[in-house]
Amino acid sequence: MQIFSKVLTDTDVHVRFSFPTRCLQHLDFAGNDSVDLHVKDSYGELRVIRCRKRKEGYAKPVLSKGWRDFVTDYGLRVGDMVVLHREDDQNLGSQFRIEANRRIKLFSKEDWGEVTRAN
Repeated sequence: MQIFSKVLTDTDVHVRFSFPTRCLQHLDFAGNDSVDLHVKDSYGELRVIRCRKRKEGYAKPVLSKGWRDFVTDYGLRVGDMVVLHREDDQNLGSQFRIEANRRIKLFSKEDWGEVTRAN
């Protein structure tokens, strides 16, 4: 199940990645203001990316620790799209998968193509 997709902004690429508050329902913070998400990337590599939310007022969720490593590894830039999926497994519980896509133009037709690791 897709939790969110977002076209990256300058702040998303260079600082932290913010996403819609409505997506918090898919994450288990267990009363804390942060949770480490164990996500698989397009290569099946397990990554730990921290998701934080504000303690008071508007939650404003962001991906912080581990996020910039993902951006660097994939050479992401402003205008690329990131998609986070949750895959429920009866034995393992919730698993997350993250993918990066880049807008491509081929024969005057625009589409999204998967971004591969930069290194």
